Amino acid sequence: MLTFSRLTYIRNKIGQARKNKILDASFRVISLRLRKVGTHPRLVLGIETSCDDTGAAVVDDKGNILGDALNSQTKVHVNHGGIIPSVAQDLHRENIDVIVQEALKCANVVLQDLEAIAVTTKPGLALSLGVGLEYAKELVKESSKPMIPIHHMEAHALTVRLLKKVDFPYLVFLMSGGHCLLAVANDIDDFDMLGTSLDEAPGDCIDKTARSLGLKNLPQCEGLSGGGAIEMMAKNGDPLSFPVPHVMTHYRDCDFSFTGLKTYFKRLIHDEVTKQDLAEGQLLSNVSDVCAALQYAMTYTLCRKLQRAFIYSELKGLLAEQNRVLVASGGVASNQYIRRGLTQVCDMFSCQLICPPPHLCTDNGIMIAWNGMEKLVAGKGIAEDPMSIRFEPKFPFGIDRRDDVRLMNIKLPKLKLKS
Repeated sequence: MLTFSRLTYIRNKIGQARKNKILDASFRVISLRLRKVGTHPRLVLGIETSCDDTGAAVVDDKGNILGDALNSQTKVHVNHGGIIPSVAQDLHRENIDVIVQEALKCANVVLQDLEAIAVTTKPGLALSLGVGLEYAKELVKESSKPMIPIHHMEAHALTVRLLKKVDFPYLVFLMSGGHCLLAVANDIDDFDMLGTSLDEAPGDCIDKTARSLGLKNLPQCEGLSGGGAIEMMAKNGDPLSFPVPHVMTHYRDCDFSFTGLKTYFKRLIHDEVTKQDLAEGQLLSNVSDVCAALQYAMTYTLCRKLQRAFIYSELKGLLAEQNRVLVASGGVASNQYIRRGLTQVCDMFSCQLICPPPHLCTDNGIMIAWNGMEKLVAGKGIAEDPMSIRFEPKFPFGIDRRDDVRLMNIKLPKLKLKS
């Protein structure tokens, strides 16, 4: 009997032989036999270009990541002071072919070995989405493989199922530089949205505060994103150094707004610069305290909304009574301080917090490939006419339950975050 490792070895040999255009009779027979008995792994290529990272990956139907490649634009955009869509588009165009070919090479497969091509088509930056979609269409034309359009946020929500068995339904908390939302995942294409960001996302607020503080000029912050710099500096700060506002916590809903928090810290930094009589470019002496205060304020806001989401889900019977799971993903979810706050709330509701590893929390091709695989296996979401697919920069996520959450008028018990 062929073991999975032996099958993998044979498949890799076949892929290598195809690349070299040398496939002898014995390998042809084995390849045909594997396909006939159904033991040949199903493979999906995923392509991600929704924002500022170019990603591609190949996964199989067992959840194995066979090839993965990513080009991060973080350093470029940090130097520009923020994401410039036209710059992101140019970098995607420059790197996408190299990244896709690298993912295929790492997986030791060629285009014809794939069963489908999955690509992010919504939501995201229009100029970035267009690059990935047009490239995917070229691959589809070349290979005649089916295309699976992917909703970026749904892919984030389902990534955890690549890593371990997580049954539906479960609660999802996605927080990044472009989004913040709470939802219940009922199936691979069925979500109940409880709350979303009304203006600035948490990651954007963090990045702009990091720029106001001038953290990129610190040697220890070189090459770090704004979020990474804030988290590192906050480790040596006092989160209660300043009277921090609790933004939007008096609204009895699960929606998010971080514009007020950004404005508060912009003024705070200005006042501290004036008080310390600093010249332009000089860093605050208490910069770590400011970072810790921002991190605390953001965590408190996120945790209060999570409390309400749990209570609402209980009242509406949206979650199982036992073995509850909260999946937190997105770049902001990589922050360990925020994770500790989320864990504290999860413990209050007998729920297990699961966070994908940091490299799967940020945008990547793996999550797109896996979402494509889940849809392929379920026979859902496969494009009938790939060439007619269009990218959609703005697109809703699931069934909107936000008004119902608001109508429930849920009052929350007190919350004191552990430092």
